[in-house]
Amino acid sequence: MPVDKKNQQPKPTLLRRVLSVVIKAAVLLALLFIFDKLLPSISQQTQSFVVAKWQQLSLLQQELPTENSLPSPLPEQHLTDTWGAARSQGRTHEGIDIFAPRGTPVQSTTQGIVSKVGENTLGGRVVVMVGPGGAGHYYAHLEDYADISPNDWVNVGDIIGYVGDSGNAKGTPPHVHYGIYINGSAVNPYPLLQKD
Repeated sequence: MPVDKKNQQPKPTLLRRVLSVVIKAAVLLALLFIFDKLLPSISQQTQSFVVAKWQQLSLLQQELPTENSLPSPLPEQHLTDTWGAARSQGRTHEGIDIFAPRGTPVQSTTQGIVSKVGENTLGGRVVVMVGPGGAGHYYAHLEDYADISPNDWVNVGDIIGYVGDSGNAKGTPPHVHYGIYINGSAVNPYPLLQKD
């Protein structure tokens, strides 16, 4: 059966897609404004959510980290490329370990939004952030967290936690495991970090 070109929908252009997203965002903001006025008790949460989403959108439009573009999460500590080293259960190391005395402040390598402050089996106490380009920044084996929560905005150099040996690093020398994830896949952070 021949295709009727008059009835075919043209593929949306980038401008139309962007305009559609902007219109949807404006409607969402209008609805949130209405809810904010009707339900003052959730005002602070609503504002925090909207600000976080706006910041996330801004981050996604920024460039991903490039070679030597990120400061170390532990300034003045020696960096060693431990990417790909063998780990238990046939795993390979998807990050680098940076050793420092227990309790040393761990600094954010990037601006971004905190997406997780909590625990997991391997990493123990972890902080996960979304940075420019949507890259995930993963800090693990922490002794403790700084005063941060999910959806908080963090700047480069802000303290996010403290060096420890939590998770599967229990009993090893205190260190932070630092990993970067781009499009859900681990990448070697070592080349992206500035070396003194």
